[in-house]
Amino acid sequence: MDKKDAFYKHITDGNTTKGDFIPIGAAMLDGETVTGAHVKIPLKTMNRHGLIAGATGTGKTKSLQILAENLSDKGIPVLLMDIKGDLSGLAQPSLGHPKIDERHEKIGLPFEAKSFPVEILTLSEQDGVRLRATVSEFGPVLLSRILDLSDTQSGVVAVLFQYCDDNKLPVLDLKDFKKILHYATNEGKEEFTKAYGRISPASTGAILRKIIELEQQGADLFFGETSFEVEDLLRIDEDGRGYINIIRLTDIQDRPKLFSTFMLSLLAEIYSTFPEQGDSDRPELIMFIDEAHLIFDEASKPLLNQIESIVKLIRSKGVGLYFVTQNPTDVPEAVLGQLGLKIQHALRAFTANDRKAIKLTAQNYPDSEYYDTTEVLTSLGIGEALVSTLNEKGRPTPLAATMMRAPMSRMDVLTKTELSSLLYKSKLAKKYNETIDRESAYELLNAKIERAEADQAKEKAKQEREALKKAETKKHTSATRHRSTRMNPIVKVLTSATFIRSVFGILTKLMKN
Repeated sequence: MDKKDAFYKHITDGNTTKGDFIPIGAAMLDGETVTGAHVKIPLKTMNRHGLIAGATGTGKTKSLQILAENLSDKGIPVLLMDIKGDLSGLAQPSLGHPKIDERHEKIGLPFEAKSFPVEILTLSEQDGVRLRATVSEFGPVLLSRILDLSDTQSGVVAVLFQYCDDNKLPVLDLKDFKKILHYATNEGKEEFTKAYGRISPASTGAILRKIIELEQQGADLFFGETSFEVEDLLRIDEDGRGYINIIRLTDIQDRPKLFSTFMLSLLAEIYSTFPEQGDSDRPELIMFIDEAHLIFDEASKPLLNQIESIVKLIRSKGVGLYFVTQNPTDVPEAVLGQLGLKIQHALRAFTANDRKAIKLTAQNYPDSEYYDTTEVLTSLGIGEALVSTLNEKGRPTPLAATMMRAPMSRMDVLTKTELSSLLYKSKLAKKYNETIDRESAYELLNAKIERAEADQAKEKAKQEREALKKAETKKHTSATRHRSTRMNPIVKVLTSATFIRSVFGILTKLMKN
């Protein structure tokens, strides 16, 4: 058996599956595609997470598109983070091209142009289904981690949430939460101190500054109602295909904290909502996180620990996370170690640091007698990648430099007209795009403060009336006493010493006579 035949057997034996799978291309040997040596990803292992990495322009986005299309075809819903704005073309079929036909002929797979069911979502004011969550849904622990608070400040947040629970105050948006912060150290200071202990104005001030920082990145648009229900990510169309939910994040580059906030909220909600799947034959949902470094670069240590915990646990819910980034070193080792599928496009060795990164990357892949991994990483062409995944028993499949198949949908964005038509037909847009600002903590506390101020005003007016009445009574009593002690002029003359002496003098004379 010659080297090529041995390689063919090595690849096909290593990619044999009993269950359903996604064929993503054919293995290459010495730079040539071996037709029919298909590289497959078993659906059973797709909840084991994955990584798509490579330098700019090497084909990462197209690999993401290929996986999303094939998952949809298998009836598995997908969630995509579209940071560069080039994934909306999934809603339209490929225009085709002779080079695509040539590529698929080499791979040994037929090519079919298709469109897929797509839902456009948004975190900002861009067109799309609005994604929101309430502050209450975050809870004190998650909110404290998002804000990167100290233990003391986190304790204050916990007290504030407890107060709202005890007093039935819905905390829906950041306006509500800021109002509670202000109330706790001002109008409600006495009430809080009596029920929960003293809250330091310094702590509430520090928390407020963190909230304002989050607001400046657009979080005021994210926090509020109507809250997005994660079950709506699991929709299947009338043809049995899973919806591809695309979150438009083209304006998120300068707002990484908002992106981290949203991602952690979404993962936490999915984990708490989805039922346990156990060892199922197919995932319930696959999420692709493009430009994954935006999550990890801005994450505080507590937040990073939370993300790592969720990554480890969420696969039991049938959810697979796929991180898309330029270099595997962008992903923390604790997360990288959880990733079963790795699709590594070419890396460029322009600097000494680049060469070190390539050597580290090569160590993440199984050894192969057919490849010098370090060398292959720098010689891969566009649309080619090193692929390593897990078989149905959880063991790594043979490492394969792979000629990736072409996307079946358009490799370009939708026009404004096409996008408007897509949004017009959206059922989710009708459900979530109405802004609701119902009575919540802000309004209820304002009303409480107004009542307290009105009561204080009434009490003050009452006290003033009583004081005035008391003063008038005192004045009247004093005047009466003064009048009673004032002597009548006649009486005064009759009782004067001079008059009495005169009278006695006259009486004496009369008696002598």
